[in-house]
Amino acid sequence: MTQFTQRARALAMRTVRHAALAGALLASAATAMAQTETPIGTWQTIDDHTGQPKALIQITQDGNGELSGKVIRGLGANNQPDRRCTECTDARKDQPILGMTIINSMKKDGDAWDHGQILDPENGKLYKCKMHLEDSGNKLVVRGYIGVALLGRSQTWIRQQ
Repeated sequence: MTQFTQRARALAMRTVRHAALAGALLASAATAMAQTETPIGTWQTIDDHTGQPKALIQITQDGNGELSGKVIRGLGANNQPDRRCTECTDARKDQPILGMTIINSMKKDGDAWDHGQILDPENGKLYKCKMHLEDSGNKLVVRGYIGVALLGRSQTWIRQQ
């Protein structure tokens, strides 16, 4: 093999390695950007009364593009796997809160998600729900309401990595 051929081969191998690295970096950046543009992921809720972390909620998307969220872990005083939704009045009555779907049917509406429901497992009540991202996708403002959005309350959830 000539010296020219060896150099050409080495240059070609470096080019292939650099292209592979660049592709991996672009894919990683695209994944990170997609995660910050949607609520899909894991979120830490905060207790309205104590200001302490309360639970981790996993938000997923189904084949129709609708979002749902379920409790994957209780935090602090709520880290009791045997806690049940004693106040629920639907099929979730007396079911474990851990693993329970508390958000369903959320649909993208412009820069927000709307038209779904959220359950408060503390009081068993179902509310209409809307949500939007803030702080470059690191915060999710979740609003539960009755009738019109003015009659409700909002919580800010923190994205977990």
